[in-house]
Amino acid sequence: MYRFTALFGQQRAANGGQIGEAFRNLGLNQVLDHERFALYASADTPVVRIDARSVLVGHAFRCADGKPLAGSSRPEIPLNTDLSLYMSEQFWGDYVLFEFPSAGSFDVTRDPSGGVACVFSTASGFVTSDISTMVDTGLYHRAIDWSFIRENLIYPHIKTGSTGLAEVIELLPGHRLRVSEDGADTSEVWSPWPFVSPGRRYRSASEAAAAVRSAVIKAVEAWADTDRDVLLELSGGLDSSIVAACLRNSKARVTCCNLVTAVPGADERDYAVAMSDLLGQDLHVRTLRVEDAEFDFPPPSNAVAPSTWFLQNAANKLKEAIGREHGVRSFFSGGGGDTAFGYIKTAAPAADAYRERGLLAAARAVRDLAELHQCTFWKASRLTARKLLAPAKPPRVPDLSFVRDTAHRSAANLHPWFTSPPDSLPGDRERIFDLAGAQIFRDGVARSATSHLRMPLLSQPVVEACLRVPSWMWIEGGRNRSVARSAFVDDLPAKILHRRSKGTFMNYSGAVYRRNKHLLRDYLLRGSLEGHGLLDAPALQRFFDRRHDDLDDGFMRIFDLCSIENWVRHQT
Repeated sequence: MYRFTALFGQQRAANGGQIGEAFRNLGLNQVLDHERFALYASADTPVVRIDARSVLVGHAFRCADGKPLAGSSRPEIPLNTDLSLYMSEQFWGDYVLFEFPSAGSFDVTRDPSGGVACVFSTASGFVTSDISTMVDTGLYHRAIDWSFIRENLIYPHIKTGSTGLAEVIELLPGHRLRVSEDGADTSEVWSPWPFVSPGRRYRSASEAAAAVRSAVIKAVEAWADTDRDVLLELSGGLDSSIVAACLRNSKARVTCCNLVTAVPGADERDYAVAMSDLLGQDLHVRTLRVEDAEFDFPPPSNAVAPSTWFLQNAANKLKEAIGREHGVRSFFSGGGGDTAFGYIKTAAPAADAYRERGLLAAARAVRDLAELHQCTFWKASRLTARKLLAPAKPPRVPDLSFVRDTAHRSAANLHPWFTSPPDSLPGDRERIFDLAGAQIFRDGVARSATSHLRMPLLSQPVVEACLRVPSWMWIEGGRNRSVARSAFVDDLPAKILHRRSKGTFMNYSGAVYRRNKHLLRDYLLRGSLEGHGLLDAPALQRFFDRRHDDLDDGFMRIFDLCSIENWVRHQT
C-alpha cells in the first residue's frame, strides 16, 4: 500500500523533531520540509518531485504513451497551468499530488480513481493515507462521530466525504483540498459527467470496442509492469477474465486463485480454470466454509468508516494466505467491471436511445432489451415508455429497516456526482450513480491496507473510455456488457464470452445466517448501536423470530448492521 502523512499548522510546530523519530519507528521518513507542511512517506512509496512547487506520492502514467512518471521523465508544464487539472487530463494512476504554490497555502489532490487512501483533519493538522499512523503516534485519538453512524445505517455503501471518526474527513477521488491561513476547503477537479455528453460519445460499436480494449490493456499492463509479481483473483466471470486476458503479454509473474463455497451458487472454478490455462498457470482454489464466518474481527487499520462484511473478511484471509505463499506484491481484481462495462438492469438504455437517436434507434434497443431479459418486445416497450415518462429516481433509496431514527437527508446531497445535469439521460445517471458507489470497493478489502490492490477496470482511462460508450451499445445484440465482449472476442474462451449467468454468494450468505442467527441477534441487540438508541430492537427481534423457510433476502440487511456494529466496537 501507499503510506504517507503530512503535518501542518500547530501539529507540525508543536512536535518538531520529536515526531520524526516516532514516524521513523513506523517506517515513515521525512521526504519534504516545506514552510507550510512536512511530508513523510514509507521507503516503498514512490515520491516524485514534479517541479520546485509540487510533489507526487504514488504512481502516475502519461496518457499519451503510458510511460511512468519518474524523476528522469518529469513533464514540461506550461506556465500558469492548473497542475491538478493538468495531471487529471495528461496522466492517470494511483496518486496524491501536493502543491505549494505560495508560502501561505498548499493543495492536496487525490486522483480520480482513488487508488491512494487520503483523509485529513484540519483540527488536528494532518493529511494521511492511514489513520492508524496518527493514532499510534498519539497525534489523534479515536472518537466516533455518531451522526455519521446514524446516516450510515440508512445510506450504507457510499462515500460521502464524511467519516465515522470525529473531525476526520475523507478527500474524495478527483477532489482537491486547499489549506491556507484562512482555513481549508475542497473542490472538484475531475467529474464523470463531461464524458457522457453527446459530443463525446462514440458513434459506432466498433469504435467503442476498440477504445475500451485499448484502455483496458493499457491499464492492466501498466500495473503489471509496475508490480511484477501479482495474484490474479479469478472469479470465473467476464470481468476478471478480461483482466486475465490482458496479462498474457505482460512481464509480470502471475499467480491465479479462485474461491468456492461448499453450498451451491458460487463454484465458478470451471470458468476460472479456462483462463488460468490460457495463462499457463495453475489455479489455486480455496473453499469458504460456512463455519469459518466471523462477525467480530479487526477492521482494516486504515478504515475510517464501516465497510467490511464477514464475507470480505473470510475471503481476504484466504487470498492473503495465497499471496504470502507465493510472494506476490499486489492483488489484481476485476472488481468494478459491472459498473465500468455498463451492466444496467433497467430499461434505461432503450430510453436513452429514444431521447438521443430517435424512434428507429429506440426500436433496435428495445429489441436488444427484450433479448437480454428474455421477455417480449412489447413488455420491453412498456418498460421503456415507463422509464421515459416517470420522474427520475433518486441516486440512492434510504434503508429505514431496523433503525429507530428514520430522519434523513436527501440522497442527492450525499455525493457530488449525484447532482446530474438537467438534460442527462436515465442510463447515464444510473451508470454514474453506480460509479460513485464503486468508490467504496477498496475500503472493504483488508489486504489493501498492507498490499497494493489493483482494480484496473476502475482506472481512469478505462472509466473515461467506458463512459463515452452510449448506454444502448452496452446491450447490443441482447448481451450485457456487449462492447466489452466484442472488444475481447478473440481473447476469451467461448464458454466465458457467451455465458449469461453470474455466480452468487447468496446461498452461502443464507447458510451463514441460519447457522449464526442466535449469535447475530445477541451481537446486535446487546451491542453499541442498540446501546446508543440507534436500532429498532422490537423489529429486529421479530425478524430473528421468523422461521428459516420464511426468509427473504432481508438477512443481507442484518449483515450490513453487523458490519457497522463491528467497526464501532473496534474504535475503542
